[in-house]
Amino acid sequence: MIEILLACVAFAAASALGIAAARYVCAGMAPAADGPPPGTVSVQLLIVANALLGALAGMRGLSLGQLAIVALVCGVLSAIWVADVTLGIIPDVFTLAPLGAVILAALLTQHWEVAISAVVPAVPFAVLAWRSGGIGLGWGDVKLAALGGTLIGLQGALMAFALGCGVAVVVARVRGVSGRPVAFGPYLATAIALPLVLLMPVARG
Repeated sequence: MIEILLACVAFAAASALGIAAARYVCAGMAPAADGPPPGTVSVQLLIVANALLGALAGMRGLSLGQLAIVALVCGVLSAIWVADVTLGIIPDVFTLAPLGAVILAALLTQHWEVAISAVVPAVPFAVLAWRSGGIGLGWGDVKLAALGGTLIGLQGALMAFALGCGVAVVVARVRGVSGRPVAFGPYLATAIALPLVLLMPVARG
């Protein structure tokens, strides 16, 4: 029980740090002219959601190392969530920096498939971003899709992102904003976080 409680606290703290980082990085930035209208984020709800993810990770029995990695990722995803909702942009520091670190670590350990897992899920997003001129679905989403591929694997990313796209379309229709730019980052972030917590193989130690 204590492990689950500590995991909740760690994930909530990581989320709070991610939110603070997003506010720091985005301070002074103007909303994207071709992006969705600026929105607001329920900080409390986002932190609670991450705490629940921590509880799930703790109940699954992930090792301390795995819990630390997943909490860090969830913190970064929280930063992406806040930046995209409030400004309609995803700063490169939240995508390219972790993406480069993951790929470098994979190459050093000769896990060449990780590079493929980054490229393949990003391709359809890149095509959509290119054809739309970056309006609505932007290049930040492309980089986030690549990061997600490295974190949850090729097959998991393709399935999760397809589901995330479907949910985004449904939500847009329900809210009556079909055909207008929407903040897609939160859908991708959720599609990354859930499989990472629920499907990561448990490693002891």
